[in-house]
Amino acid sequence: MTVTFVVAIAVLLGLLLFLYNEVRRSPGSAKWPKRLRIVFATIVLFIAGAVFWGFLIEPGRLVIREQTIQIENWPQALDGLRIAVLSDIHVDNWFITEKKLRTIVERTNQRQPELIVILGDYIAGDGRGKARVEPEVFAPVLKDLRAPLGVYSVLGNHDWWYSGAKVRKALEQVGIKVLEDQSAKVDARGTSFWLVGLADLWTRQQRIADTVATVPEGQPLIALTHNPDIFPNVPQRVPLLLAGHTHGGQVRFPIIGPVVESSKYGWVHGNVFANNHHLFVTTGIGTSIIPVRFGLPPEIVILTLKSGSHN
Repeated sequence: MTVTFVVAIAVLLGLLLFLYNEVRRSPGSAKWPKRLRIVFATIVLFIAGAVFWGFLIEPGRLVIREQTIQIENWPQALDGLRIAVLSDIHVDNWFITEKKLRTIVERTNQRQPELIVILGDYIAGDGRGKARVEPEVFAPVLKDLRAPLGVYSVLGNHDWWYSGAKVRKALEQVGIKVLEDQSAKVDARGTSFWLVGLADLWTRQQRIADTVATVPEGQPLIALTHNPDIFPNVPQRVPLLLAGHTHGGQVRFPIIGPVVESSKYGWVHGNVFANNHHLFVTTGIGTSIIPVRFGLPPEIVILTLKSGSHN
């Protein structure tokens, strides 16, 4: 990566020098009009800068995103519950190295969330097998995540295409609870709520209603999954579904929006309120297929749940 970075810097500097020379060149010393040459050089420089940013800078960034969601009938005792939401880490020895993963853990812990959830796709794929980091390597790093209510996870399509059983074993050995069509009661602030982990849409058989039914009626709950497109099939008694998978589209231009929408409903990032319940989609941390991000920096979301009507 260092060599690539140096080459990219050299190319950008060369283009800047070219633009500078075009501005200074006298009108009679070139075949093209000066204005046309400047416009052409500016366009080339802009494209090169965008490529440089998208492939070498933004995928290596990390931002903290604060999000508040108001949920009607959410228990007052749990008002202000803070959840760190991570997803799509895609550990790959490129941008999400073991060192970067430790930074992710440290910055998550610094926010002192009460609960941490990880929404799948730990594994890098799509032709990056040589850069892949094995679960036995990244799981011990994630072991240092700290939250008084625990760390919970679901698995994503890349985890299952690799080996869901292997990923789950490595995570559970370090204390991260994996919910695969399972529910878990979480005791907090003198009361309790439930987490429901729903299986990945692309790779696993769906048992949404049966899994939700394992939670006693009237109990507050939050559902976790990887792919947001299960949302229409989630019962309304689930007030909030957390998902990842989309990476926000990975590339989002101003005005145009995301280049690729990996949700058939267009649910690529942020809070969606429909049919009287919420879906929240994080853009995640890593990259898939092409190692690029533009306008969608890797994010750790700190989600605060408030009692009351939705926003």
